[in-house]
Amino acid sequence: MARILVVEDDPDQLEMRKLILEQAGHEIITAQNAAEAIERLPGSHLVVMDLRLPTPEDGLRLIQAASGSAKIIVLSGDAETPLPVDEFLTKPCSSRKLLETIARFCLLLISLCIMLHAASFTVSKTAEVVAELDMRAPGTDWAEEGHEARLATLVLDGEPQQQVMLYAGADQFTYTVFLGRLAGAHRLDYSGQGIELTAARFHEDSSDVVANAPIFYARANTIGKFTDIPLVLYCERLSENGNPFLQYTLIFSNEDGGTSTRALMARWGRTTDVEYVYRVFLSPDGSVQRATIQVDGHKEKEFAGRRDGEHPLLMPVTDNNMIGEVDKPNIIRYQIAPVLVDLTGHSREEVMDQHPITYKLMAKELKREQKLRPFGTVDGEKVSDPRNYLYFEMQLGRSESAIATLVRLKGNPRWYSSHLGHADFAIRTWKRNPAESSNGFVRTTVELPPGTKPEQIAEIGFECLVPEKASDSPCRVEAVTKCFFLDREYTPDTNVWTLETPRDIPPGAIWTSALR
Repeated sequence: MARILVVEDDPDQLEMRKLILEQAGHEIITAQNAAEAIERLPGSHLVVMDLRLPTPEDGLRLIQAASGSAKIIVLSGDAETPLPVDEFLTKPCSSRKLLETIARFCLLLISLCIMLHAASFTVSKTAEVVAELDMRAPGTDWAEEGHEARLATLVLDGEPQQQVMLYAGADQFTYTVFLGRLAGAHRLDYSGQGIELTAARFHEDSSDVVANAPIFYARANTIGKFTDIPLVLYCERLSENGNPFLQYTLIFSNEDGGTSTRALMARWGRTTDVEYVYRVFLSPDGSVQRATIQVDGHKEKEFAGRRDGEHPLLMPVTDNNMIGEVDKPNIIRYQIAPVLVDLTGHSREEVMDQHPITYKLMAKELKREQKLRPFGTVDGEKVSDPRNYLYFEMQLGRSESAIATLVRLKGNPRWYSSHLGHADFAIRTWKRNPAESSNGFVRTTVELPPGTKPEQIAEIGFECLVPEKASDSPCRVEAVTKCFFLDREYTPDTNVWTLETPRDIPPGAIWTSALR
């Protein structure tokens, strides 16, 4: 039978569970708080614990200490949370249910190494290693409350290293992570309830892009929730006054604070949050000269925090995902492998086009958080199904005036607009953060009736608006490089229209173009 560590701050409940499990033939060790439990953890096969010991933070500390060395069963009166545990039982839990769960884990313990074994790999020379893991979580769906996702813990050479949120649900999806600087033979295991790993691939990466990639800890108020999770980390090679640097940007599934949902669709063409998080200036030999992070208020601050090798430890600290340095790491750590991109001639949202899972997760989170409304209605800050919008990528000249996009359908005199009648929803390049649009490329959307086809579009136009206290300057549309709908699976569909000849639009004027 198993050696079980039972942790419960209620002495009566602790004694009752101890007696029940001892009668079932198990060896029982008890503790009433996280500190005692961590001391008595070595040699335990299973940990049966309450989440509050007495606070959730104490419970998370014990989970972190036990991950990788023992199976973990959490009993809690709260709804199931995305914690790196093997089983979550909701209180009140019958003794029969608890015993059945423990019996199942005892059978699993016999073949634990086989069940959790992911792959062995050998690194020919010391190098950063990237792992591509094909994983799925049957029975989960990011749009369904209570069944959103599973959290896997990756265990490298017997030590828990990082977590992977299986946000793609029951569909097999490739989650790409970096494992750090390694050499020789290694083994990667994983643990987590309801998770399947179907394939694993490893490769050495000698690039400075991976070598300097940030490590992220989950924002504190998102632990136990399924919101604002990091999806894609991308890197650009840029320069400042002739000094080259790497800029890392995260695409989050959502933004709990900051710009309203309607304004996000109008000004950025998305409800994901795209934030640059880290800039690193390198010497010719590859060493770090200096680094900065984007902190509260979209301000840039010199980074002087902790690192794991060359990887800075960062954590979102505001509801609009501004970054802070990590003093006390929490239990959920992400090591997302960065993708190198060149956004010359594109907006930041081009990365979303290349990774359409971001659109799908955006839509699912909107549905789960009840931020969707029927087409053509007004309901606070709610928006329509993202597939009802026509997405535009444009290059704009710098101006104090603001630009809005217009669409008219065949046989319909009505014009649909991106700004929905709100002048402050129009795009004002003069006010934009240079990190958001340093090359003048922007995105916006126009909501159209569900099922609208490209051939139904009669005209596309632009309106130049003058915001309050702005000068009467003209708007300039340098180009429209993309114009598309999302298909049924939220993937950008074929290009509908482009504009290659620049257009100057006087303030208060509208320019239109008929589609053939």
